[in-house]
Amino acid sequence: MSTTVRLSRWRVTLAVLIVLATAVAGVLGARMYEARATQEPAPHWFAGYVDVTATPSYAFEEGSADAEGHVPDVVLSFIVADEDGSCTPSWGTYYGLDEAGAQLDLDRRIQRLREQGAGVVVSFGGAINQELATVCDSAEELAEAYLQVIERYDLDTIDLDIEGPALEDAKSNALRAEAVALLQQQLGAEGRPLAVWLTLPVIPSGLTVDGREVVSAMLESGADLAGVNLMTMNYGQARESRSMFDASAAAMRSTHRQLGIIYEQAGIPLRSSVLWGKLGATPMIGQNDVVDEVFTVDDAQRFNEFAVENGIGRMSMWSLNRDATCGSNYPDTSRVSDACSGVDQGDVRFSEVLSQSYIGHAAQAASATTEPDAAAAAAPQDDDPETSPYPIWDEEASYLEGTKIVWHRNVYEAKWWTRGDLPDNPVLEAWDTPWELIGPVLPGETPMPVFTVEKGTYPTWKGSTSYEKGDRVLSEGTPYEAKWWTEGDSPDAAQGNPDSSPWVPLTAEDVAEDLD
Repeated sequence: MSTTVRLSRWRVTLAVLIVLATAVAGVLGARMYEARATQEPAPHWFAGYVDVTATPSYAFEEGSADAEGHVPDVVLSFIVADEDGSCTPSWGTYYGLDEAGAQLDLDRRIQRLREQGAGVVVSFGGAINQELATVCDSAEELAEAYLQVIERYDLDTIDLDIEGPALEDAKSNALRAEAVALLQQQLGAEGRPLAVWLTLPVIPSGLTVDGREVVSAMLESGADLAGVNLMTMNYGQARESRSMFDASAAAMRSTHRQLGIIYEQAGIPLRSSVLWGKLGATPMIGQNDVVDEVFTVDDAQRFNEFAVENGIGRMSMWSLNRDATCGSNYPDTSRVSDACSGVDQGDVRFSEVLSQSYIGHAAQAASATTEPDAAAAAAPQDDDPETSPYPIWDEEASYLEGTKIVWHRNVYEAKWWTRGDLPDNPVLEAWDTPWELIGPVLPGETPMPVFTVEKGTYPTWKGSTSYEKGDRVLSEGTPYEAKWWTEGDSPDAAQGNPDSSPWVPLTAEDVAEDLD
């Protein structure tokens, strides 16, 4: 079937879809995710990015099998508007789709990789050139441009890398979201699922406001996102003194929390494990664009372990072109190279380290769909003092930095002094809440044991006695010290309201000093 005939049918189909979408928008909004039910978790997969137009050319078609013979997928990048800035897909403005087939042998190389059991994902956008949504005039035209690439390379998974000016362009974000929803409706009706990943910049505190709006726009359009892939790189001042691994782990945790709130606001509550599966990670191996940021092989090993432990659905890296030690003719390794990592890797490849335990393929996950989770939407569980390791949060109590409490069967720690701030308040910015989620209350947990000493170590507290700052007493065997003058204030209240209480519990070290 010729290209002209195919696109003509596509235009007709889009026109019909627009009319239908207008008529049944309310029904689709309520039932879209009910019709997309999946019972099994999507397989977790690794696919390194390949810069198709970089020189020297990277031979992705040769594959790189692990010890078990598994050849991972690749993400080919980047499809952007052509050099004239029209709504025509090109590889980095250098090659049209036909030109890439003729001059780069791209179609043949893709087929060769597939014959080895691996798959191909194509990424649209990137940091430079014009992202298609910023130049197309309508969602229909943009969807048609996407479709040309999808059909040319027989894709079931695409990656939308939104950064730079495109990230801040509200008009193009809305256009992109509408186009993706139309594409998924059209291809889904033909029995051809299309998995769509958003790749977005991130900092240790999570997605930026612009990034969150890109995700929200997709959900509002009715598009079903396969996930959000985070560019865990180039943090700048936001990294502070953290290692690249620690900054990346913080970014993943923060975005996991944000994504849960965004989906819940869209009426699609999801469990924590499902949300982890909807996250991807793409570190920039070796030397990052920020001079003092270097992602080492050790960082990669730790990041892989973190990803596997938490069930992160996708692992990538930028880029396979760079996965080698620089040669002696490249002395300035602090300057980023397209062909080497800038660190001494020895015989180790970042792709081998980051892909450990990621033995799935994108195609296996392409048919996975999103549905509201009844368990996630259930009312929060009540807390039981007998099974809570820390005091249950009290709206009237004041909490010092470092204080741990239990709320709705989760443990939280205060980041600074707080009173009346709900621990599970759904705020999107981490700095808007004084509480940090530590994790769930575990089965079989009981209240943390209180430190006690023998009777007579200190005088027994009496409600009728006045105490000066520094006085020490015993209450139910627990030693306390007065923070200021007090009379009639029970020391036991310090356990539930440490800030307001005039008493502070003593530690074993404190008591040892007295006994010495």
